[in-house]
Amino acid sequence: MNDDIDRELPMAVADTLRDRDETLAVAESCTGGLIGAAITAVPGASDYFDSGLTTYAYGAKRRQLGVSREALDEHGAVSEPVAREMARGVRDVSDVTWGVATTGVAGPTGGTEANPVGTVYIGVAYAGPWGSKSSFSSVSRYVFDGDRAAVRAQTVDQALEDLLEAIDGR
Repeated sequence: MNDDIDRELPMAVADTLRDRDETLAVAESCTGGLIGAAITAVPGASDYFDSGLTTYAYGAKRRQLGVSREALDEHGAVSEPVAREMARGVRDVSDVTWGVATTGVAGPTGGTEANPVGTVYIGVAYAGPWGSKSSFSSVSRYVFDGDRAAVRAQTVDQALEDLLEAIDGR
């Protein structure tokens, strides 16, 4: 299992966002800041990267991102509704074009039957121009193999791939 983060993906994100004059913020739970670290490893990231919030606890998700108590209580942090609210929340509180969020069970413990170790939800949210009604968000669920480091590295790569796919699909 390769625990290294793909260095080409942050470069592709940099080129794409710069070309479009768009901006990005990330909200990370299970990745603990690794996406922000990957993005800021690219020189000139300040051209397009606004901020990264590591919102590990329920309270942090509520306070910093506006994730609803209902979503957390009814679905748990590792869920599609929470990933969606995290992505929308970081997009809106940071006032950027794109918000990306990760929440999952990196392991080695914490898994359940519904969300075994390796389960990750990745949310992507786009802010369209006011009045265009083009804003959207999407969430994908993945189950990655490997130890904690491998799950986290795969999550970073997949989050960047999901972002690029959303940008290309717009």
